[in-house]
Amino acid sequence: MRSSPRIRPAAAVLAAVLGLSACATTEPETGSGTTNGQEGTQETAFEFETRTLEGEAFEGEELRGEPVVLWFWAPWCVVCRSEAPGVVEAADRFDGQVEFVGVAGRGEVGEMRQFTADTSTDGLRHIVDADGTVWSGFGVASQPAFAFLRPDGTFTTVTGTLAEDDLDEHVRTEVLAGRDGG
Repeated sequence: MRSSPRIRPAAAVLAAVLGLSACATTEPETGSGTTNGQEGTQETAFEFETRTLEGEAFEGEELRGEPVVLWFWAPWCVVCRSEAPGVVEAADRFDGQVEFVGVAGRGEVGEMRQFTADTSTDGLRHIVDADGTVWSGFGVASQPAFAFLRPDGTFTTVTGTLAEDDLDEHVRTEVLAGRDGG
């Protein structure tokens, strides 16, 4: 059965919208476990080896013991692109207290580099998660998402974009709570 020429463009638009919906989450989800706003410790979360966007070796163990925010993004994600300036601003506000690390996945390294250049996030350290190991270790299934790592090895993962005030609040309460300056 042949489809009418008018139906094909409509089907293409629908497919594009559905394809982008994975990166269009606008509210953090809440739930239980190690992700979605709940505390967790997963020893294997830090057991990964990858490379930075610059090609340098990177081991997850480098994050242990430090206050860190992981920002999970994909180079084609329009929501990630729109939240990038806020992530850079938050990294600037918490400079010297918390390290922000981008975790790029679901794309090619060249596209990832172009994304960081286009969004002025190239001043942050970014790691490449080519096989999804880092994303799954922190319970991330879609982007954007954030994992807030405490120095004691516990973390909270929030799926969805965060407004400036919400991101700052998570950094203060999830990462810096109980520390000097937090």
